[in-house]
Amino acid sequence: MPGKMVVILGALNVLWMVFVVSQAFKIEIFPKSKIIAQIGASVSLTCSTVGCESPSFSWRTQIDSPLSAKVRSEGNTSTLTMDPVGFENEHSYLCTATCGSGKQEKEIKVQIYSFPKDPEIYLSGPLEVGKLVTVTCLVPDVYPFDRLEMDLLKDNQNLKSQYFLEPTEKKSLETKSLEVTFTPTNEDTGKDLVCRAKLLVDEIDVEYEKRETTEKLQVYIAPRDTVIFVNPSTRLQEGDSVTMTCSSEGLPAPQILWSKKLDNSNLQLLSENATLTLIAMRMEDSGIYVCEGVNIIGRNRKEMELIVQEKSFTVEISPGPQVVAQVGDSVMLTCSATGCESPSFSWRTQIDSPLNGKVSSEGTTSTLTLSPVSLENEHSYLCTATCGHKKLEKGIKVDLYSFPRDPEIETSGVLVDGNPVTISCKVPHVYPLDRLEIELLKGESVMKSKHFFEDEHKKSLETKSLEITFVPTTEDTGKVLVCQAKLNIDEMEFEPKQRQSTQTIYVNVAPRNTTILVSPSVIVKEGSSVNITCSSNGLPAPKILLSRQLNNGDLQPLSENTTLTLISTTMEDSGIYVCEGINQAGVSRKEVELVIQVAPKDIKLTAFPSESVKEGETVIISCTCRNVPKTWIILKKKAETGDTVLKSTDGAYTIHKVQLEDAGVYECESKNDVGLQLRSIKLDVKGRESNKDYFSPELLMLYCASSLIIPAIGMIIYFARKANMKGSYSLVEAQKSKV
Repeated sequence: MPGKMVVILGALNVLWMVFVVSQAFKIEIFPKSKIIAQIGASVSLTCSTVGCESPSFSWRTQIDSPLSAKVRSEGNTSTLTMDPVGFENEHSYLCTATCGSGKQEKEIKVQIYSFPKDPEIYLSGPLEVGKLVTVTCLVPDVYPFDRLEMDLLKDNQNLKSQYFLEPTEKKSLETKSLEVTFTPTNEDTGKDLVCRAKLLVDEIDVEYEKRETTEKLQVYIAPRDTVIFVNPSTRLQEGDSVTMTCSSEGLPAPQILWSKKLDNSNLQLLSENATLTLIAMRMEDSGIYVCEGVNIIGRNRKEMELIVQEKSFTVEISPGPQVVAQVGDSVMLTCSATGCESPSFSWRTQIDSPLNGKVSSEGTTSTLTLSPVSLENEHSYLCTATCGHKKLEKGIKVDLYSFPRDPEIETSGVLVDGNPVTISCKVPHVYPLDRLEIELLKGESVMKSKHFFEDEHKKSLETKSLEITFVPTTEDTGKVLVCQAKLNIDEMEFEPKQRQSTQTIYVNVAPRNTTILVSPSVIVKEGSSVNITCSSNGLPAPKILLSRQLNNGDLQPLSENTTLTLISTTMEDSGIYVCEGINQAGVSRKEVELVIQVAPKDIKLTAFPSESVKEGETVIISCTCRNVPKTWIILKKKAETGDTVLKSTDGAYTIHKVQLEDAGVYECESKNDVGLQLRSIKLDVKGRESNKDYFSPELLMLYCASSLIIPAIGMIIYFARKANMKGSYSLVEAQKSKV
């Protein structure tokens, strides 16, 4: 029994080993079951084994057709490469792997297709508004085309779809197309035209390859409404220039082509610009000129005939036939000839007077310059141009005027209310005089006007004036004085023919109603304050001047204010004060006398020749006082029995042959409205004496005392000086004075 078990176990081990070996040897292929490849691509099929160290491989098609591929085996891998893939590779391929006695096989299917490029859109022609066009969508080199589907869309609107379901009789690359016909409009411009194609490459897994092409629509308009503009004209003379401009409408904008039609009706291309300019034209330039508008759609033409005539010899003068200039300006007369290459020129006046100008000739032009132009140049000038045997003459008249400045308004003086004034309006350097008119206005009223017809034959520059005298009033203030001057020459064109000046009237009023007031009064006491006020009416408002009149009659200015204040007045402030109102129209004057009253003072009472006189002499007793206002002076002789008032003249009382009884006290009483003051003197009258000598004891004593005192004083002075010189004084050393 144990022996049988051993045999059974050994057999089982052998079977297990065989099973293991058979299970380890396997074959794999990649891709696993199928591959879809585009014709022309490169495809590799890989076969590999496991469980075998040195397998052998072989490849074949299911129908045993040629492989049309390269085989490469190495180790446990074998590769079948199809490069490029073609119709001959559309098979099921089998890979066989052998390992010892074991053999395994795997199959893979190769499916091919062709869809290499995007669809192509073709138009039967340019898109033109209103004309049918065929759109073709091509899908090139497609296979298999029975699986192809195509759509044609315009701006997301499907125009047409097509499926190619007919069976394929043979394997080949074919180009399939889809066509649509439609009529373009202007609104189609800018829309998208889309050709969309898709190819079913895997029927089982329903896998598509998709391609599409988009093209923007551009709708065109053929050239039309072609027009030609000619400047200056279609009829020209030799040497002229002409410009022809052509325009044509279309989309895209047409190109302009200029041509000339030849005798054989062929066209000679001249220009590709819209503007054709021909200069210095000749007669052979005459003909038919053709303008064509051309674009990709078509062309449209317009013809124009130019006629070039033989040019005649002509002379022109400018700025003729008349030139108007102001005296002093510069005038240039230009004579030009046409139809002659080298003309000769000459200038003269119609009356053969001197030209008084400068001539310059160059080419076909001659210039006569009058600078500055004067009255001697007022002529008709003739320019003669000669060309071979031909001679032509042109004339031009030079008319002159002078009106250089506005009138000038002058007045004989300041305008004062009620005073006559002369106004003159002057027009300087005017010519011709007989055409001048001057008008003087006040506001809108004409004051005076004048024409100068009497100066008709004068040929000179003169200043003319118009004068008028009138009496201004204050109502005239603010009005405008207008001086208008007109040079009435209708046959001349110049500006200005009228000039004017204006002046606003301002009428002055001379100072009047001038007053001078003294407050509180013209008579005041010394020490008081006084206000002197001055006023005056006038236009313009008068300037006020307060002055004081001096003794010599001159005026001493004090103030330009209307009020003058005198504080704490003194007698010197008395006098005549003058108020003056002054403006440019005149002066008004008013005066007042100011009196400063002072109480009597500085009284002087004197006796002449002395207050002590001898009997029989003449004595004048005089009393004076510096008083304002007038002071009354009373002379009195004082006495116990009563005062005696003396009869005096101007404060003086004369005593002829004075007597002893005239001796005594004399008093002067000075008084006025303000106060009074007294002064007194004593008059001593000595009686007559005998001729005997009289020597009183008192006089003798005085004489003796003086004879002693005088020497003593001299000695004191002497010793004092010596002490000052030595710094000390000694009575011992003092010398005895010599008397």
